[in-house]
Amino acid sequence: MKQNVILDIHDKPKASTWFALSFQHLFAMFGATILVPFLVGIDPAVALISSGVGTLAFLLITKGQVPAYLGSSFAFIAPLIAAKEAAGPGGAMIGCLLAGLVYGVVALIIKSVGHGWVMKYLPTVVVGPIVIVIGLSLANVAVSMAMNNPEGEYSTLHFSVALVTLFITILSSVFFKGFLNLIPVLIGIAGGYVYSIAIGIVDLAKVAEAKWIQMPEFIIPFKDYAPSFSIEIALLMIPVAIVTLSEHIGHQMLLSEVIKRDLIEKPGLSRSILGDGVATMIAALLGGPPNTTYGENIGVLAITRVFSIYVIAGAAVFAIGFGFIGKISALISSIPTPVMGGVSILLFGIIASSGLRMMIDDKVDLSQKRNLIITSVILVIGVGGAIIHIGERFELHGMALAAIVGVVLNIVLKEEKHESESKDVEVNKDTIAS
Repeated sequence: MKQNVILDIHDKPKASTWFALSFQHLFAMFGATILVPFLVGIDPAVALISSGVGTLAFLLITKGQVPAYLGSSFAFIAPLIAAKEAAGPGGAMIGCLLAGLVYGVVALIIKSVGHGWVMKYLPTVVVGPIVIVIGLSLANVAVSMAMNNPEGEYSTLHFSVALVTLFITILSSVFFKGFLNLIPVLIGIAGGYVYSIAIGIVDLAKVAEAKWIQMPEFIIPFKDYAPSFSIEIALLMIPVAIVTLSEHIGHQMLLSEVIKRDLIEKPGLSRSILGDGVATMIAALLGGPPNTTYGENIGVLAITRVFSIYVIAGAAVFAIGFGFIGKISALISSIPTPVMGGVSILLFGIIASSGLRMMIDDKVDLSQKRNLIITSVILVIGVGGAIIHIGERFELHGMALAAIVGVVLNIVLKEEKHESESKDVEVNKDTIAS
C-alpha cells in the first residue's frame, strides 16, 4: 500500500511547522557533519556553513527537484589528514577543490554520453570493499581518540568517557523511537559531554569568553594561503572521488525509491553529480571538508513523508546561522576528544559494515575467483596502508591506491560464466545436434 505524502517536493510548509521540520533535518546531519572537521582539525563552524551553502547550491543546480541535504564526507577524513601533514591546510583545500572538479568533469561526460558507463567501471564488487576500507582504515584514529588523554597517553578516565558515549549512542539507536531514533549520534555526544563535565575534564572558559556573533575560522585562498598545484595532493584526494561518486549514485537511487520519482533520469545524474561537486568546491574555498549527500537525511524523508525542498533549504539556512554563533562554536570545540572517539568507534564500524551489506544486497558471488581477487586486493592494500613512492614527492597510498587498483582489476579480469550457464549452453548444443 502506498504511503501518504505529507508534503511533496514543491509544497511549502506552514510557518508553524516549517521551523520544526527544518530543525529535525539539522539534527539528523549535525553529529556526523561536525565530527569530520573535529577529526581533521578544521573549525566545525566552517563545516556547518559550507554544508548549508553547499546544500542551497545543490538545490539550485538540480532545479529544486532533489530534496537532499549535503554534509561533511567521511571518505575524505584520512586523505585530508595526510594532505594537511604534507602541504598544510591550504594544500588540503586545493586537493578538495580538485576532487570537486572531478565531479564536474564526470557530470559533463554523463551529460554527453549517458550514465550507463559509470556503473560499468564502479560495480559493487569494487565499491563495496572500498567502503569497507574507509571504515577500517580509520579504526586506529577512533581507538586512539577514545583511549588517550590530551598528551597522547593512555588514560582509563578518558577511555571511560568514550565507553559511556558509545553505550549511550548504541542504546539510543536501538531503543529510542521516532524523532529521537534519528539522532543517536547527537544524543551520544550530549550524554558523553555531560559525563565529561561530571568527571571534570571539560574546560568551559572559552565558551564563557566567546561572543554570540563571531566570525568562523575560514581558510580563504590568496588571503590565508597561496594556491599551488601539487601532484602529491592531487593523488591523495582525486582518487577518493571514485568512492564518493559511487556513494552519490547509491543515494540517488535510494532517494528515488523513497519519493517515487526517477531522479537518475530527471533532473538527471549529471545535474546531481554537478551539484555535489559544486558543493565540495564551495566547501574547499571556505576552508571546510568536502560535502556529500547524507543518508541520515534520506532516512528522515522516508519516516516523515515530508519531501519539501523548502524544509531542506530551511535546514541549510539554520546550519549557516549556527556557524556564525560564537557560543555554539566554542561549545562544540570544548567537547573532549574521547567523546568523539566513542561515537567514531560506532560510526566507522557502521561505514565498514555498510560496504559488506552493499555486497550482500547486490549478491556479489565470492565463489568466483574474479570477485574474490578484486575484493581481497582492495581490502589488503587499503587497510594495510600500502604506498607507492615515485621520486621525492609522488605518493599514492591507502584508500586511493586501493580504489585505483580495484577499478583496473575490474577492467582487466573478465566475468566468469556460472556453471549453470555452461550446462545450459551444452544442453542447447545437444538439442540442436539432435
